[in-house]
Formats: sequence, C-alpha cells, structure tokens
Amino acid sequence: MTYEELIERLDPTVYRSLRRAVELGKWPDGRVVSEEQRSICMEAVIYYETNHGIPEHERVGFIDRERKKPRSDDGAAPIRILN
Repeated sequence: MTYEELIERLDPTVYRSLRRAVELGKWPDGRVVSEEQRSICMEAVIYYETNHGIPEHERVGFIDRERKKPRSDDGAAPIRILN
C-alpha cells in the first residue's frame, strides 16, 4: 500500500485526530507532538483535505485574504473625547 492509498483510506475520526494534533501540538492523550510528527501529520492532513473535497475555507492553515467590505455609513459619527 502506498502513502497516497493509506491517506485516501483514512477514517474521518483519524483525520480529525491528526488535524487536532497539528493545531494543538499534542496528541489526544496529552503527549507533545514532535516537529517531525507535526510535519508528517500536516502533510497527511493537507493531502486528505485536498482529496476528500474539504472546502478551502475549512482546511487547516486557511487564511481569509478577502478584505471586508466597508460598512455603509449609517450617519453615526465617532465619539470624540475632548480634554
């Protein structure tokens, strides 16, 4: 079995466990995730998300680069404090 086949067959529960380990830096039992483990888990999580149709905005490491649209002016002026 190749690495790709293994990742494709990952159970969603295992995927969530790996993702949580990457995010928190520790395993569910509290042990610290080493840098090597984090790197391997991150690769597996990214591969899983890409191949299982996880929406981009829900993927690990996603950064929303869209600028917020300016709110329409509701006529309220900011409060100014005068000394």
